[in-house]
Amino acid sequence: MRLPLIKHVNKFVEEFDEDFIHETIQVLEHTSESSNMKDEELDAIGELLSNFYGVLEVRKMMADGMSERDALNAFMKRVVGSIDQ
Repeated sequence: MRLPLIKHVNKFVEEFDEDFIHETIQVLEHTSESSNMKDEELDAIGELLSNFYGVLEVRKMMADGMSERDALNAFMKRVVGSIDQ
């Protein structure tokens, strides 16, 4: 996960709409199911998906009243914590 990318996409959502992210996730997931995908392409799609799902998690925390900064920090702590286990 890349925090700068999550922040960048979060700005997009603020300017436009979260539905774009949900639709992008659907397209990427559908694309990843193709038998014609190479491993490198699947890795790239997986990285994008994890970042887009990260944006949705940050948006949920922000909707619950957290600032963007606090939501990003809490999300990254959660990710790092799950990796450490």
